[in-house]
Amino acid sequence: MKVSGNTQIFGIIGCPIEHSKSPVMHNAAFEALGLPAVYVPFSVRPEDLGKATLALRALNISGVNVTVPHKGAVIEFLDELDPIAKQIGAVNTIVLRNRKLYGYNTDGPGFMLSLRKDAHFEPLGKKAVVLGAGGAAAAVAMTLAGAGLRRLVIANRDKRRAEVLSKRVQKFFDREALAVGLDEVRALYWLIRESDLLVNATSVGLNPKDRLNLNPNSFHPKLLVFDVVSQETALVKAARKKGLKAIDGVGMLVSQGARSFEIFTGKRAPFRVMKTAVEQAIKYHR
Repeated sequence: MKVSGNTQIFGIIGCPIEHSKSPVMHNAAFEALGLPAVYVPFSVRPEDLGKATLALRALNISGVNVTVPHKGAVIEFLDELDPIAKQIGAVNTIVLRNRKLYGYNTDGPGFMLSLRKDAHFEPLGKKAVVLGAGGAAAAVAMTLAGAGLRRLVIANRDKRRAEVLSKRVQKFFDREALAVGLDEVRALYWLIRESDLLVNATSVGLNPKDRLNLNPNSFHPKLLVFDVVSQETALVKAARKKGLKAIDGVGMLVSQGARSFEIFTGKRAPFRVMKTAVEQAIKYHR
């Protein structure tokens, strides 16, 4: 990869950032298309988010992806939002155009593409439990509601945040949306038992030692488990051990990354190249 005065700079901001496979994925795509661009990780603490976001303009950085924990908080520093990002209330892609910062959300479309393509799951008329209430959870919840989900349960450690997200869903869609705390073990048990889909949209699982406090007996044979973390988490392992179909977040990562790449460059993303790069990176770090 040659870097010169004409090289476009892209990246990803988050905290922590060491786990991200986005640099590997996007740099492989740039190289495959012969684009004069580089993609780098930026570790940005929450207290520095405003300064870091505004610095994108000063440094003429062409675009960045946004990950935990900044997807919601970054919005106040942007000039404009696309309709999907505005509805979800979270941004995972920022582009600098004509000195303005534009925010997009590709998590929702990326999740839905993976859900349908990798899991062969159609949400229309189904019931789902989504774990988490942050940016990724908002993208998953709003996208499922928009696809015709019949009932949505938001379960979060802080129940108040789950209530805020469930009300946001109901603001835009005529759907049954319930909020529950992760510590409401018995209620969560029955809500999962009654559902067709369980999605972990928290960061639990980035560390292999992390565990979600779920009763595995709530995993019935027809339940699909989807984890947005792009590796085989304890949740995915537990579901597969019980014979359930369980999908990790690799497909979602690549799908949202491909859409971000197209927003960044205006060119069609080399999907297979990007997916291979992510799979090799995961294999290497096992």
